[in-house]
Amino acid sequence: MQSPPQVVADRAPNASMTDFSISVDIRAAPQRVWALISDIEGWPDWTPTVKSVERLDAGPLAVGSRARIRQPKLLPAVWQITSLENGSAFTWVTRSPGVSVTAHHSVEATTDGSRATLSLRFGGLLGPFVGWLTRRLNDRYLGLEAAGLKRRSEDQAWHGSSSS
Repeated sequence: MQSPPQVVADRAPNASMTDFSISVDIRAAPQRVWALISDIEGWPDWTPTVKSVERLDAGPLAVGSRARIRQPKLLPAVWQITSLENGSAFTWVTRSPGVSVTAHHSVEATTDGSRATLSLRFGGLLGPFVGWLTRRLNDRYLGLEAAGLKRRSEDQAWHGSSSS
């Protein structure tokens, strides 16, 4: 049986309850990792933290693109892309009364492949309270997402037989 992928949480135990982040080293080219991150409709295939993703507009991801995401233990949320660096990162935000949640997904090249970083920031009047209430779920979901991204990115069956 394989050991679970190694992931690094970037939040100290006493850190702010508004910011959550995790990074994972992946033995795959950044292009492979980006292909998974940017195919948001495919997320349910590699992470148990997403039940469904419904794009609310057509075409490639772009600033302004929106999607409805359903996750276990959370209400459905509409996320809108606020920044996009094609091939390496995107940021999107969802809002509800008193709370905004900003998520950032990025991939960078390393000597052994890639490093993906997934992060959340809770803002708004109720953001710190909601972040505190959901802190364990946030840490758990980010860990599961990083592990799933690593596993799928490194899976040669998903990529065919190419080595990069």
